[in-house]
Amino acid sequence: MSHVVLVHGAWAGGWVWDTLLEPLRRAGHVPHPLALPGVGSWGADDVTLDDVAAVVADRVTGLDGPVILVGHSGGGIVVTQVAEILPERVAGVVYVAGMMLPSGVDFGMLCDGLGLEAPVGISRWLEPTDDGRGTVVPPEAGSAVFFHEADAADAIGSARRLVPQLETARLMAPIWTPERFGSLPRLYIEATLDRSVPIVTQREMQRLTPGAQVVTLESDHAPQLSARDVLAAALVEWCDSLR
Repeated sequence: MSHVVLVHGAWAGGWVWDTLLEPLRRAGHVPHPLALPGVGSWGADDVTLDDVAAVVADRVTGLDGPVILVGHSGGGIVVTQVAEILPERVAGVVYVAGMMLPSGVDFGMLCDGLGLEAPVGISRWLEPTDDGRGTVVPPEAGSAVFFHEADAADAIGSARRLVPQLETARLMAPIWTPERFGSLPRLYIEATLDRSVPIVTQREMQRLTPGAQVVTLESDHAPQLSARDVLAAALVEWCDSLR
């Protein structure tokens, strides 16, 4: 048995993993979908990567046995940082169309290095929150950018579940070392039809942070909806291999 800690990306929540919970349980793994700070609501203080990573690290340290970290989208930054903090507790790290960024590099820097015209992905449609510290994804834009390969009802329903995101909890760069995070087994599940983290950026991250096993899905940014069966099979197979 492995514990599988599931970390969502910006504007989302633990619900993005709902389609994977039963396949993981049937395979003998224990899924733990988490809710991160800085998503939905926040207080007067900013939320940093250290704050978000601490929430996940606390869950990891409270579990017995091997832990596999899975990060979707910007959740990839978080699982990288947690793996750097607790490499002795982590059996492996999985990225689902995730940000497997080099140390000290944020997503904007990666896109600039590729010469991509800004804004990339959902950024051009974001609306500010009333306090100016966060952003909101309009449902129509979320459906078109994140969920466009899913069933139409699933796509708009999921887009309407997106919540405001504090910008300091989104625009982050991991800091890691080859000896800690860099020594752990990794799986990168790339999504070739992604309009949020375009495939060119996914493959640049694989080039700059080498060593991950790669599974390719013909999917949008949320294969949890648009390619749920093949995603579940790939994730279960890899988790099984780490036993």
